[in-house]
Formats: sequence, structure tokens, C-alpha cells
Amino acid sequence: MSVDAEGTETDEPGWEVDPDDESGAAVVATVGRQLRLRREAAGLRAAEFALAIGYGEDLVYKVESGARIPRPEYLDKADKVLRAAGMIAAMKQDVAEVRYPKKVRDLARLEAKAVELLSYGNHNLHGLLQTEAHARALLGTRRPAYSQDELERMLSARLTRQSIFERSPAPDLSFVLEEVTVRRRIGGGRRRGSSCKTCWR
Repeated sequence: MSVDAEGTETDEPGWEVDPDDESGAAVVATVGRQLRLRREAAGLRAAEFALAIGYGEDLVYKVESGARIPRPEYLDKADKVLRAAGMIAAMKQDVAEVRYPKKVRDLARLEAKAVELLSYGNHNLHGLLQTEAHARALLGTRRPAYSQDELERMLSARLTRQSIFERSPAPDLSFVLEEVTVRRRIGGGRRRGSSCKTCWR
């Protein structure tokens, strides 16, 4: 989270709306519209509301117009200030899901239901086995390059999928990797080394 000189939380990469994701954009637009209606019903101007929740006025306008995905803590603060009795905070799960690209959401839904997952990799570590440093380095090699915002969204989505390891009951997981996937240097020796630890756990 970014904070300006006045202590107000501001924009940061990874929370932009993907214009090609129609269903995700519709969810964010609906949440933004509900926030604006509740703010107006409470008699608060955008600047007053921004001050009350500790965010910049520009960010409030972006969220309310559906151009920015609100963070969970933003929704919690808005719920409290607008006295919504949990109605706004209840939208956190829907909003959290649309932060990630649609293809990743679809994959995560399948993985959430899977009883067994088998994977063979001949050129890269499987996404579920990548550390943050390795995933960031790997995503950074894409051409044309991801924007900073796109890279943060893709990275966050990839790491979130690793919650499959904490599932109960856990699915059967099997990964067969070519040796080159462990030995290939991506992002320097230190990052490559950190990626390998995941393979042995």
C-alpha cells in the first residue's frame, strides 16, 4: 500500500480493472455504484468520504466509477464510515476474485474442485511450485512486456493459487519436471536457487 506525505493511502499497481474482462469489470462497476449511492445517501461529498476512510479523493472517484478495484481494507473502512452493517464488507470476496485475470479465475475454480492434479513440465517450473521471486523474474521475461500493473496482477494471481497446498482434504499432487526446469537461470542465481526450494518441500 502506498501512502503520501499527508498519510493518505494512494494508488498502487495491481488493482486496475482489465477492460477485456467484461464480467470482472461489471462486478467492480456494481460495487463502485453501490459505494457511491451509499456515500450520497449518507450526505458525504467524495472529499469528505475520502478523508474519513483515509484514502485520496482521486482514488474514491476511481473506485466509484468502476475504474479501480477496491482493496479489502478500503471496503472495511467504507462499511464502518457509511454504517452499512457489513453490507459493503460482504462484497470483499467477489472483489478479490475479479482482481485476477479471467483465465486464472477459471483455472483456480477447477483446482479448487480437483481431487488429483498431475503435471509434466519440460521448460519451466509449474506455477504452483514457483516462489514469488522466481515467478516475478519469469513474468518479467515476457515480450511484449507486461505493464507494472499487469505484472502485479499476474504475480498475485499465481501466488494465490498456491492455497491449494493448504486445502483440507488436500488433493493428490504430482509434478514431473525436466532437470532443465530446475537448472535454468532466470532472474539470477539467487532467484533460481529460491525457486528450487519449492520443489523439494
